[in-house]
Amino acid sequence: MRRHLPWLLLGTLILAQICYPLTDGTTRARLTVATVLLGYLLSVAHALLTRGPRTAVALVAVATGGGFAIEALGVATGFPFGTYDYSGQLGPKLAGVPLIIPLAWTWMAWPAWLAAVRLTGRLAPGGPRRLARIALATVGLATWDLFLDPQMVAEGHWRWLDPTPALPGLPGIPISNYLGWLLFAVAMMTALRPLAGPDVDRTGPADHPMYALYLWTYFSSVLAHAVFLDLPASAVWGGVGMAVTALPLTVLLARARRAPR
Repeated sequence: MRRHLPWLLLGTLILAQICYPLTDGTTRARLTVATVLLGYLLSVAHALLTRGPRTAVALVAVATGGGFAIEALGVATGFPFGTYDYSGQLGPKLAGVPLIIPLAWTWMAWPAWLAAVRLTGRLAPGGPRRLARIALATVGLATWDLFLDPQMVAEGHWRWLDPTPALPGLPGIPISNYLGWLLFAVAMMTALRPLAGPDVDRTGPADHPMYALYLWTYFSSVLAHAVFLDLPASAVWGGVGMAVTALPLTVLLARARRAPR
């Protein structure tokens, strides 16, 4: 059961996301919350089952705790994302932040880290590999927001009070938001390794659900934004940005699958 739990949670998550374009209004907002909860449970459960309590606690402390802190700071001061506020569509708030929001940081931080570890596994140990790992994990997480923010703003879950300058084709979201994501993502990925322990520097067969989660998020987001959500610009921006991690990971996994055993 321990081995199959991540796959079960992933399958349920995928089903919920497939249903997303088929709903609207309150039902869609509730499905958004349910999807984040499933993603959070998946990542934390996987960290616990494959790496143990230290890693799971570190992930929650860095991504969930840190995510809430940076969001509360952002809502209160406008730093580092820009001036924004949340609607009441995503459930209860604390310090102006829906409690579901820090869970989303955690949901994608863990697969982004593991994808970076897998992709940098052949680099020589030491400082260069650590820096490459942090950089790739940072990009792997931060570029997800090129899908997330346009989708959530279109749904009215939050709004920017001064949304300029913006990326071409993505009005309503300032560039400062994406820079803020990069800033916090690099801080998060830098802190995760020393707190979580050496087990997070290794990958194995048990990590395949996380690779599947990352790649499903990438490919399904491109498709959904381009075809179902009428957000073609974010399909392009997110498709290009997240491809930095997703496409090499796809190639690496495909080659490993074809390699003789």
